[in-house]
Amino acid sequence: MPETAIPAQASTPQEAEIAAALGRRSIVLVGMMGAGKSTIGRRLAARLRLPFFDADIEIEAAAGMSIPDIFAAHGELYFRDGEARVIARLLDSGPAVIATGGGAFTEREETRKRIADKAVSIWLKADIDVIMKRVKRRADRPLLQTEDPVATVARLLEAREPVYQGADLTILSRDVPHDRIVDECMDALRGRLCGHAAPPAQESTTTATTAPTDGISATS
Repeated sequence: MPETAIPAQASTPQEAEIAAALGRRSIVLVGMMGAGKSTIGRRLAARLRLPFFDADIEIEAAAGMSIPDIFAAHGELYFRDGEARVIARLLDSGPAVIATGGGAFTEREETRKRIADKAVSIWLKADIDVIMKRVKRRADRPLLQTEDPVATVARLLEAREPVYQGADLTILSRDVPHDRIVDECMDALRGRLCGHAAPPAQESTTTATTAPTDGISATS
């Protein structure tokens, strides 16, 4: 079930402009575990007056068991099959903000194609230190139940980041107030959908002199 209802219209000109440009498309947040997809997604959905779905919660509801239990009882392949079906259903449900699991975008080409057809995708890019700080105390991450979780995250990042780069927009997830990240998502969406330039750069996110110098980048 969605966590918010859709009012008649958005409450500010910026929000209304983005919502109108989206049409029936959704906004899909992708990225590693701990990148803040659910937290940022809820706030972004509230700003745009759209329903919010956490794909992992929807998967658990559909399966009648937790994700760790799905992995334990049926394995990762079974989980990925169910994950793909749930995301397809959410994308078909109309405009919404959808937070996906860390492997949803990278493990299934069919899911990437559906997202490209029916949504604007945002990669919340987090480095390994940020990820480990956020997930180290949690026991509900099946892929981190290893002897060396840091090495596991490093391996996953190396494998997944080239695929995440295919998202429409990239926002750097870092330890700043959540509303700042949401503001950056809003600016990036407005630039992508409505042709407005992003605001001036405020902080460096890369050492390359020709790369973007704020928390936002976009692919064409």
